[in-house]
Amino acid sequence: MPLPPPMPRLIVEPAVRRALEEDLGRAGDITTDYVVPEATRAQARIAARQAGVVSGLDAARSAFRLVDPDLMIGVERHDGDVVSPGDTICHLDGKARSILTGERVALNFMGHMSGIATATRTMAQLIAHARARVTCTRKTTPGLRAFEKHAVRCGGGANHRFGLDDGLLIKDNHIAVAGGIVAAIEAARAQAGHMVKIECEVDTLEQLAQALDAGVEAVLLDNMPPATLAQAVAMNAGRATLEASGGINADTIVGVAESGVDLISVGWLTHSAPSLDLGLDIDFGD
Repeated sequence: MPLPPPMPRLIVEPAVRRALEEDLGRAGDITTDYVVPEATRAQARIAARQAGVVSGLDAARSAFRLVDPDLMIGVERHDGDVVSPGDTICHLDGKARSILTGERVALNFMGHMSGIATATRTMAQLIAHARARVTCTRKTTPGLRAFEKHAVRCGGGANHRFGLDDGLLIKDNHIAVAGGIVAAIEAARAQAGHMVKIECEVDTLEQLAQALDAGVEAVLLDNMPPATLAQAVAMNAGRATLEASGGINADTIVGVAESGVDLISVGWLTHSAPSLDLGLDIDFGD
């Protein structure tokens, strides 16, 4: 998949500003302010400590620029680039105080997002031979959904809906309350705009048949083994987009992909992917 464009500044800056305000607290960076003379300048670089995929450069740059607009930031690797241990991602030149104060927030965003991008790339590469694409879910860190979904795209994955207003996904509890799959789909279709797709979750092939007969555009196949997924693909015969979901990991994703489904949603990419180990190395200048 093509790499995503940079994140809009209007999305990035408010979240980064909140993180800086949380870190600076009521008195600012007292350690740096007490220890480092104001006039001291330094050069620094953010480097990879382990192999992975870069994501979060927009957030890191925003952190440093909010602290000090005069900091010079040079980018050597971009979002979506693969890095090895020791590779420089970006370098900084300016007041030492500014670099040290912005360091942790910048690394927090970049490490978290690069970890998600790296995990996504791993899963995507495992199924590169199949038609299926890896996609994320709404199981995201509150306040960081746009960042985490951007990181998934940096890793070669696709995005599921961004929020409850982004598409209709009729799940098991909706079905229970509405009185059945057909009733839920018909109620949704009666009010949905022409640009809004309807997806329905099913647990069995019998439910799949009901959803397809009701003309749903996409079906979420929940917790089905690969053999059942293959049957679902045959039943579908290309009528709807099929998404497999439920506890999928690196050990099981190949079998799921080879069933012929279109999408494989993996919730842990955004809520549990380990952070990529990055570090900031500083050198004193004039």
